[in-house]
Amino acid sequence: MSVTFDSLGVPAEIARRLAKRGIDTPSPIQAATIPDALYGRDLCGKAPTGSGKTIAFGIPMVARVPRAAPKRPKGLVLTPTRELAIQVADELRALGGELRVLAVYGGAGIEPQIKQLRAGVDIVVACPGRLLDVIERGACDLRDVRFAVVDEADRMADMGFLPDVRRILDMANEHRQTLLFSATLDGAIDALVKGYQKDPVVHEIADEETGDVVHHFWASERPGRAQLTAEIIERTGPTIVFSRTRHGADRIAKQLAQAGVSAAPIHGGRSQGQRERALNEFHRGAVKALVATDVAARGIHVEGVLCVVHFDIPADHKDYIHRSGRTGRAGKTGTVVALVPIAQKRDAAKLRKLAGLEGELREPDVTRLPEGHATFKSASSHNPKSNDQRGRRADGDARRSRPDARFRTESPSRPSNRPAAERSTGRPARSERPARVERSDDGADLASPWSSKNSDKARSGGPNRAERREARFGEAESAERKARAAAKAKERADRPARTEQADGEAFDRALAGSGKVRPSGASRRKAKRESLVDAGIPAGPAKKRRSGKPRPPAAKRRG
Repeated sequence: MSVTFDSLGVPAEIARRLAKRGIDTPSPIQAATIPDALYGRDLCGKAPTGSGKTIAFGIPMVARVPRAAPKRPKGLVLTPTRELAIQVADELRALGGELRVLAVYGGAGIEPQIKQLRAGVDIVVACPGRLLDVIERGACDLRDVRFAVVDEADRMADMGFLPDVRRILDMANEHRQTLLFSATLDGAIDALVKGYQKDPVVHEIADEETGDVVHHFWASERPGRAQLTAEIIERTGPTIVFSRTRHGADRIAKQLAQAGVSAAPIHGGRSQGQRERALNEFHRGAVKALVATDVAARGIHVEGVLCVVHFDIPADHKDYIHRSGRTGRAGKTGTVVALVPIAQKRDAAKLRKLAGLEGELREPDVTRLPEGHATFKSASSHNPKSNDQRGRRADGDARRSRPDARFRTESPSRPSNRPAAERSTGRPARSERPARVERSDDGADLASPWSSKNSDKARSGGPNRAERREARFGEAESAERKARAAAKAKERADRPARTEQADGEAFDRALAGSGKVRPSGASRRKAKRESLVDAGIPAGPAKKRRSGKPRPPAAKRRG
């Protein structure tokens, strides 16, 4: 007999909301934790990323949290990243119906969040830092919190948030129910469990992704790596590309766009609006690749990721596992490709060993990857020989690969004949767009006399500057402007020529007979001005020099 939400004791209204979304069968972590959580017990849930933990704690929270007073929420969820906070809040709203849910996170205006907290919120989903900010401003009081959840606790520890988590839990009601979900339950997480949970029941779900995700380690130097990544995305479909740095993520996104693959960077340096737009575009399919840093390895929860590319391999095997967990979720197959330079060959071998992966470093062979549901073409698709040539050059067969071989660096495929801007956006390049039409104040088209296709001036690039000025100001005003310009030119021509030789001679005459061996700067400037005046050469206004004394206060200067 299959397990259903009704058999787990889930309220009928919540089960109906899940059924409308096509969720009829609980996942293993949901089936294990929901009955205990509905009963009111503290629990720890250990499960791989993407196993349905949000619904696992969301159903009991929505079922047990009552209406709250202003500034005193009844439910609390702590998350490590703003993206996860937004996604958890959306899920709780879908489950809770009339319950008021608010996501509190940095990167967005704090005043709207404070306003909603003061009006009354039943459940707060928050990042620790921003929650402490609103608490210090008197907008939130946690003494009524009866249901608390710490989500992605191991990620909290990695990011250094555990001290803030402890401060927040100390403010909550002593008799609360506390749920903790994490990929690991050792070290600092175990200390958190012992300090803030009462007789918790532990549910551990085995990682089911091992057989569903295929890992590839390919030798690839930095030149040509972006083109290889574009071909991987073209082959496999929606992909998340991981970079070591923020600047690297921005650069990779631009390089992918130049290769014809729509990509958007997402990292801590982007504004919240930019990050949300990137995720929405990826969900809609407008963007085929997200280029992220490690901070987003556990912070973004997106469905339909068919491939993960480690553009820069991580230093720690845990980061590799967290990154790779973005694909192969919910029992689906996934592909992971790590691009390794020869200088990091030993690091990659150590990473594979610690992550429990078999295999060896091979040369790239895009044709060995599974074909996804991609409906777009990258720049390399304009050259039908690109993938065939790469496949013939690749040495992906284990029988031919040698651990100590010096792998060749792949050269980029032949670029498309279309401009890069048109390949990435579908719009014509700037040089091909029609020129902007100049109009006068009354709306008349100033370029119309030269806009004819048969006009000689149109063929030669249009009117020159003088003709445009005459068309705009009229003949009388243009003549007056020409006369003023001619008068200024004549005045400049009538001035006596000023040469370095004349300046030097006048300066020497002014200093003749002087008893000073090394005249001061002020006397030299004064002598030079007098010599220029005697020679009939305009010297210009004298430059005001400060005396070196401190300036008087502003009040005395005004007086």
